Amino acid sequence: MDAIVHGGAGPEPDAPQERRARVADAADAAAAADDPLPAVCAAVRVLESDPRFNAGTGSAVQSDGRIRTDAGLMTDDGTVGAACAMPGVEHAVDAARVVAAETPHVLVAGDRAVDLAAAAGVATDRDLWTDRTRERWAAADPPGGRVAEQLPWVIERFGDGHDTVGATATDGNRLAVATSTGGRWFALAGRAGDVPQVGAGFYADERGAASATGAGEAIARFGLARAAVERLDGEDPEAAAASAVDAFADATGEGAGVVLIDADGRAGEAFNTAAMQTARR
Repeated sequence: MDAIVHGGAGPEPDAPQERRARVADAADAAAAADDPLPAVCAAVRVLESDPRFNAGTGSAVQSDGRIRTDAGLMTDDGTVGAACAMPGVEHAVDAARVVAAETPHVLVAGDRAVDLAAAAGVATDRDLWTDRTRERWAAADPPGGRVAEQLPWVIERFGDGHDTVGATATDGNRLAVATSTGGRWFALAGRAGDVPQVGAGFYADERGAASATGAGEAIARFGLARAAVERLDGEDPEAAAASAVDAFADATGEGAGVVLIDADGRAGEAFNTAAMQTARR
């Protein structure tokens, strides 16, 4: 199994060596799988369980003081599933897989996505807080109250940090991608960014598979993951990743990264932020 995994594009992280080692563990988990879809899910699960990444445990906190997770996945034959705005779901990628396997839908959101995941045996009552996130939330002077009280606070503070995790894989025949996130800090309650949107945070077709990370609203408007895959028509994966990120930056002025793999197992990566940790197998 060929795979490339990322731990999110954004500012220089704390404990970079430990994070890099965990991304390598995730890539090992992908390489050990016998099919691309289980491979990317296994990789993402590793990172969702590590509080050093903004996915699953340790995720960002929204304006009402709750943590909500999002994920999306896709294979080259058009199988797709996404789930978003889920409180208490550590492994959002598992919820996305349930949507793909058990429903006729592409995206299920909120409490109903949690109910669907629980019905399929996904743990939905997880405590996603860590000491680090509790301290950061307490120091942010959270507003309380209803949306009208929260919105000015959100407008002032939203946009800090980018991290998202993701993986792409191929066995030389099939391709798959999965992306997962806890969102961005200080977002309005219920906000979902690029990650659960097809073509934005994730995309796969017969040409390749891509996972994007960075400024979510800009990535959603631009369609970064699909833009990277489309460039495989004339470019190798390294060039396609680089040109997609360059075009994104020119169009939006924002920071992002992308990892990309084609059916031959050739991988590419690019980012225009301070850091993005990746591992290939």
